[in-house]
Amino acid sequence: MAYDGALAERVLKLVAGRDDVSERRMFGGWALMLSGHMACGVMGDELLVRVGPETYEDALDLPHARIMDFTGRPMRGFVVVGRPGIADDPGLAAWVKRGAAFVDTLPPKG
Repeated sequence: MAYDGALAERVLKLVAGRDDVSERRMFGGWALMLSGHMACGVMGDELLVRVGPETYEDALDLPHARIMDFTGRPMRGFVVVGRPGIADDPGLAAWVKRGAAFVDTLPPKG
């Protein structure tokens, strides 16, 4: 599946000051890795965000967020944010911040 490269670039600009950023092809799209952990990604024109199990239900209550389910088994701790929720820069920044905040609680991967 193709992904929106312009959206990926917008995400990268939001983490430009970090020294632990890498990119990876994942889930048929693009993933932003922070300290070796996926924080968020782009699939098609939507944003995938790793919010963690503790804030998962709260994230699903936010506008334009839904369960991440590609195989018939929901991926608890991850949400998909539809295009309207990330159309403007503040909306995108809030979601990227959520993903970064969760992975920053994890130990870095070697």
